[in-house]
Parts: sequence; structure tokens; C-alpha cells
Amino acid sequence: MLELLTGTGLATAAGLNAALPLLVLGVLDRWTPLVSLPEGWSVISSPWVLALLALLLVLDVVADKVPGFDHANDVVQSLVRPAAGGVVFGAGTASATAAVPDPAAIFAGNGWAPVAMGALLALAVHLVKALARPIVTASTAGLGTPVVSTAEDVTSLALSLSAVLVPVLVAVLLGGVVAVVVRWRRRHRRSMEVAR
Repeated sequence: MLELLTGTGLATAAGLNAALPLLVLGVLDRWTPLVSLPEGWSVISSPWVLALLALLLVLDVVADKVPGFDHANDVVQSLVRPAAGGVVFGAGTASATAAVPDPAAIFAGNGWAPVAMGALLALAVHLVKALARPIVTASTAGLGTPVVSTAEDVTSLALSLSAVLVPVLVAVLLGGVVAVVVRWRRRHRRSMEVAR
């Protein structure tokens, strides 16, 4: 069960920011005893991959804060984020972590299943993000874009760290995110009805 929460937290985080959960997994595997990636996934913690992920993180963070560029970034990320979600779900569910010292063969015989689940989770989160962002940009004249983007980055980091360290927190964080999205959607609907 904890393996699923770990994978879900990492894949959901990838739907918000593709490089961040990969970087978290790689850094924790390389420099701490908190994560031990299985041999098939150990490339994530190689120095050149970590450097590439850090560069991609900086590019994504900057592009996502600028109205207009954030929409172009979301188009590019429509392929990248689901792929990253699949990788981190697969790597996360197979890794020994601080919370899951001996991961079970949860998907034994179906190596593609965790990757597919992670890709679908990341895609769902990405689509919600990409569809909501133009509304935020239009309703705030672009001023809300960097604020919302920063909140997404912080949420992605919190989900990534909690997925590895305390997977049960993933359920709490995701519940909070869903509550915020539902509340925002209701508020937006009411404002649209008043404007009519």
C-alpha cells in the first residue's frame, strides 16, 4: 500500500513539474541513505542526469512564471510530464525508501503497469493544470500566473518529499489539493454567473 502512495505522490508531482520528482529521487539516492533505486532505475542518480534534470527544472520554473510562455511550456510538457510520471511511479514503487525499506513485488510480471499508471496520473494532473492556467491568467491579467506557478512548484516538492519520506502524507496533500481545486472551481462558476 505504501508503495502505491509513493508512486502516486511522485507521479502527481510530475504532473505539476516533470523534473522535480525525478531530481528528488536522484539526489536522495545519490547522496542519502533514504532512497535506494533498483538497478534498472539507477541512471536517475547519475551525475549527468542530475545536471540535466536541474537544468530542465530551472527552465520549467522560469517559463512557467511568465504569462504566454507558460502556455507554450504546457504544450511541450503535455508529453514530458506523463513520461516523467511513468518513470517516477515505476522507480518509486520499486525503490527501497525511508518509509518502504523492502518494496513488495507489487506489479510482479507486469513491468509496464506502474509506468502506465504513473503516466496516466501525471497526464490527468497536467491537463487540469493546463486547462486552469489560461483562466487564471485572464482573470488576473497575468498577475496570478507566477503565484499559481510557485504554488504548483511547492506542491510538487511537498508531494515528492512526502512520497519518499512519509507516503501517508500523500493522501493528505492530495486531499488538500483536490479541496482547493473544487473550491476555486465553485468560486469561478459563481463569478461567471454574476457576470452574466
